[in-house]
This record gives sequence, C-alpha cells and structure tokens, in this order.
Amino acid sequence: MLDLVANVHGFFDHLKVSGVEIYNEFSLQHELGGYLRSVVAQDSYRVQFERPADFFGIPSAKLLKKEIDIAVFSPDQAHKAAIELKFPRNGQYPEQMFSACKDVAFLEQLVERGFDSGLFVMAADDRLFYEGSDTGGVYSYFRSGKPICGLVRKPTGTKDESFPIRGSYALTWNKLLDS
Repeated sequence: MLDLVANVHGFFDHLKVSGVEIYNEFSLQHELGGYLRSVVAQDSYRVQFERPADFFGIPSAKLLKKEIDIAVFSPDQAHKAAIELKFPRNGQYPEQMFSACKDVAFLEQLVERGFDSGLFVMAADDRLFYEGSDTGGVYSYFRSGKPICGLVRKPTGTKDESFPIRGSYALTWNKLLDS
C-alpha cells in the first residue's frame, strides 16, 4: 500500500513552493486529491472524492458518516485507504474539534471493516485551533497534545452526542508558512 503520510507531507511541501492557495475545505480536498492522483497514478491507484462507504461493501447505516472525503484504492479494491479532511473556518472551535474527532472515529470504523489505513488531515489558519488558554475537554486533543481516545462527548448544546474511539491518536501540527 502507498505511504499516504509521506504523500501528504509531499503535498504540503509542494504548497510551499507552488503558490497554490488553500482557502477552505473544498480547496484542500481538490488540491490534495489532484496531487495524490499525480503521484499515485503510476502505481495504478484510483483517487476519488466523496465516495460512499457502500461502494466498498460497507453498509453505511452503522457508520458515523456515509462518505469518505478522499478514497485511494487499487482497482480490485484489495488495497484501500481513506482520508478525512478538516479546514475549519469562522471559529466554532469546540464544535469543529468535535467534528474532527468524529472524522477520526469514522476512519477507525473503516479500518475495522477492511480498509488498510485511514488518515486525518486538518489545516487551520486560526491559531486558536492549536493554541489557547482552554486546554480541557475536546480542546486538549488540539492544544495540549493529549491523544484522541476513549469516549468523545459533544462539548456544546445539549451534549447528547458521543462516540467511542478505541485507539489512541495524537495530532501533530506542522507549520506550513512563516508568518
């Protein structure tokens, strides 16, 4: 299977020199998917956007999400990986952080059901996603280096939604541009 982590790092290195601007989640999805197509085409992998989990024989009724942001797979589906993306805009810090954790849980569900790997990629141009005075609850995964694991509860509103994360996943923030 492909080394998607290295390919994603290559994508962000490419952004540093290419002048391509990433300004929302759709542009991140489009540009990353295009980049992946350019580097994995020679390996006969398909890169597709918003592919329903049902396409891979995984009934979506019991999944946290129905569609995969970017699916990378061999034509015979013997090898498949999922990439979930976040590029939060306009604040909503705890809600967007909760949604990001849900993406991680969704990736875990896909791997439990036959995907080789899942990769979560988050871009943020608002420093309050990765630093700030509140470092408890859902903020701890993004600001304090605490691994995402265990039961994650909705941090706002009625707080009536939660989901388990069986593994343990530490976020690593990398600076793209000096500013």
